Amino acid sequence: MTQDRPTLGILLMLGFCVVAPMGDALAKLLSDKVSLGQLLLVRFGVQALVLIPIIAMTGRVWRMSGSVLSLTVLRTVLHIVGIGMMVSALYYLPLADAIAIAFVMPFIMLLLGHYVLGEEVGMRRMIACAVGFVGTLLVVQPSFQQVGWPALLPLGVAINFSLFMLVTRKIAKETDPIGLQAVSGVMAVAMMAPVIFLVPGVSAPILAWDAGVGQVTWTLLLAIGLAGTLAHLLMTWSLRYAPSATVAPMQYLEIPIATIIGFIVFADLPNTMASVGIAITIASGLYIVLREQAISRQPAPEPSQAARVPAPAE
Repeated sequence: MTQDRPTLGILLMLGFCVVAPMGDALAKLLSDKVSLGQLLLVRFGVQALVLIPIIAMTGRVWRMSGSVLSLTVLRTVLHIVGIGMMVSALYYLPLADAIAIAFVMPFIMLLLGHYVLGEEVGMRRMIACAVGFVGTLLVVQPSFQQVGWPALLPLGVAINFSLFMLVTRKIAKETDPIGLQAVSGVMAVAMMAPVIFLVPGVSAPILAWDAGVGQVTWTLLLAIGLAGTLAHLLMTWSLRYAPSATVAPMQYLEIPIATIIGFIVFADLPNTMASVGIAITIASGLYIVLREQAISRQPAPEPSQAARVPAPAE
């Protein structure tokens, strides 16, 4: 068993919070230079090429049973669609706004856990969800006025990745995380490559493959794949060395870091309304995370007392 090393786990999660928005910034730079299909194919191809040697060198398990394999196919489709929607959103929206809107995902996960999985969710967390949605709407509203319906794409990302996380949770105990990502990379390439190379780019420009893009563009495409793969590894390793209760709240650092990167690279800053919405979203999300941790630490009531001890107010 790996010994907890909280400082290392925190540093690794901090690395994730830097690398993930850097990858998004690279995708935004390329959103009008290559097709979405080409960007996604290279991104998942790099993921497979990086992780397969790691599996070979470490002897990790990558074979899957039939039911897990079916869920992995579904998970891969959700992953492709989710990244595709996020890249599309970045074409229209500032980096910080897109990421902040997508951070409605913890609220959606809470609601899905309650209504789909039957998990207990108390009034306090429901109120936090409602407040978080209000914060998200404050971020969406000015963006919607400027670009219209594409401002809703990060909400689609949040819903998509909530389903992605539910599927991941379903198979997590039966798969190695790095092996799962490697298999997903291979699956994604196998799904997308035939479509991209067989469908004429003229009839479907969103899928067009252009091998003649410049060296700088190819370098940035490869960097996107490396950033996406590294971000996942950093998150996985952070949870290996520190409890999720320690590192989960740190994920919200991704929003201010994305704001800084967006300002440096694109000279974009959220307006006043969006800034207020971002602050509300972060506060509500942190409340839910911390409340989940507090409840998970509470001892279960003794069997003899279970009938007369009320559930904790949430």
